[in-house]
Amino acid sequence: MTRRPRPADVHRFRALVARRLGLHIEDGKLDLLADLLQRRCEKWSRGSCTEYLDRLASDGAPDELAAIATELTVGETYFFRNPDHFAAFAETVLPERQRERGDVHRLRILSAGCASGEEAYSLAISLRTAAVQLGGWTLDIVGIDVNPASLARAAEGRYSPWSLRETPPQVTARFFRPEGRGFVLDDTIRSMVVFEERNLLDDDPVFWQPEAFDVVFCRNVIMYFTADASQLVIARIARTLAPGGFLFLGHAETLRGISPEFHLCHTHDTFYYQRRPASELHAVRGPATALSTAPPEFDESRKATGSWTESIQRAADRIATLARRPAPQPIRAPDGRSPSLASQPNAAVLLARALELLREERLADAMDVVRAFPPASRTDADAQLLRAVLLTNSGDLPEAERVCRHLLELDELNAGAHYLLALCREQAGDARAAVDHNQTAAYLDPGFAMPHVHLGLVARRAGDLEAARRELERAWVLLPREDPARILLFGGGFSRQALVELCRAELTACGGAA
Repeated sequence: MTRRPRPADVHRFRALVARRLGLHIEDGKLDLLADLLQRRCEKWSRGSCTEYLDRLASDGAPDELAAIATELTVGETYFFRNPDHFAAFAETVLPERQRERGDVHRLRILSAGCASGEEAYSLAISLRTAAVQLGGWTLDIVGIDVNPASLARAAEGRYSPWSLRETPPQVTARFFRPEGRGFVLDDTIRSMVVFEERNLLDDDPVFWQPEAFDVVFCRNVIMYFTADASQLVIARIARTLAPGGFLFLGHAETLRGISPEFHLCHTHDTFYYQRRPASELHAVRGPATALSTAPPEFDESRKATGSWTESIQRAADRIATLARRPAPQPIRAPDGRSPSLASQPNAAVLLARALELLREERLADAMDVVRAFPPASRTDADAQLLRAVLLTNSGDLPEAERVCRHLLELDELNAGAHYLLALCREQAGDARAAVDHNQTAAYLDPGFAMPHVHLGLVARRAGDLEAARRELERAWVLLPREDPARILLFGGGFSRQALVELCRAELTACGGAA
């Protein structure tokens, strides 16, 4: 047994894991990382951390990288995991891609991070059982993963009953045969999938050819990645997807703040993405802007489709920074009078002033400040979000909805805009759209409490007490951790405590407990 790795060794190991595998290890998991480093050092370098880390840094040891990835990620999967994704794939995505590929009669599908193959084979079964006619079509499915042991299990096609726990019995009977305590996949399905060992961070121009795939499943992968690695991988996937092609992420993953190259799709009670058509791509290509809490000035050179891909968290960060600053002193003209706010050079001063007036519930005065924003603010998502908030709170819902829709043209992954649209749609009597926009906001930002509050209230009014309890309980958990800036923006004038008490009272009224 060797000595415990030094903190410097653990931090170097974390940096190498991020660089070689793209995995993000939080500070709270450093003890677990130290345990892993100690085990790997004992196995490969007779306990010498320095030798082991030098070996990893040399860009060698692919088998060791696979072993590390296996230890640091959850490889558990099963057939037809998240069945709503496969329903959307079979009933919406396939017919659309078939129309687009009618000239070549070929579809190519990628399962990235395929683990032991259940996802890739589920896609193959979906193709075989789809309602669309695919006779005469070439159907290519490629499964890639960094772990060779998982790929070997995938190639065997042997699975336990636990792997088939979500598979419809008729599908199991048709495509699997019992063998011992498990099941063996039919050769017609196995032959549809090719498995390859690949690290998503490694570039290979031969494999990642432009517009090569029609559909990519990359589920529960980027949730482990650093921000930089997520952007790199999604950019690579975007390039290899044909315009109009589809991307499926895990239920806890979104492209918010990562890529502007996709439209959000919402069917079959689930979310997925479609790459923008070729006519739109030239305007959005380029890396997503890094998150920043520094309040930049409005800049006419910032275009709606490129730099403004960050959603409500960026706005909340920026607003929180401004809110912590002392109230800005007004700029005075030489004669001592205050010039018009529009003439002040730093538009962030205007934003800070409008936020302070919102905090004081002086909505009319705040709206006057917003009207003084420079013309370039029409392409500033933060400024438009604040404008929509003020219009909603003032009761001008038609104008608020118009601003929200303009904001979603700038940034369709803006969770705050979807939430405000939900409020507007409910008041207009369109409860279905209100639910859809709330669900979209909650998906785009899982920590955003207010969509769950609204979903709970809408469900209770509709008599769906089970849904009301579920959403209100989720809101009750999230509200104590909600960012103060978002309480200010979206709380409708209520304090955090008042919103918590509202959830408690509503839960009691619909038979729940908080």
